[in-house]
Amino acid sequence: MAQSGKGKLNYRCPSCFLRDLDIDMFYDKSKDEYYCIRCQFTGSEQDVLNMNETVRTRYKAMMKRFEKFDFD
Repeated sequence: MAQSGKGKLNYRCPSCFLRDLDIDMFYDKSKDEYYCIRCQFTGSEQDVLNMNETVRTRYKAMMKRFEKFDFD
């Protein structure tokens, strides 16, 4: 999902991203936390960053080409 404008970076919901959904999170200033409108996930900025980092391990070798398979 493209982010328009040059404001603060939008975060992806890590719970939805695990299910291959690209949903932006909203920020609640009064509670100082991020929340997703599609699922029940809420968390601080550090929680969101940590969980998104674990999700990124799925795409670690996305740009690497595998030419040799040693299954035998």
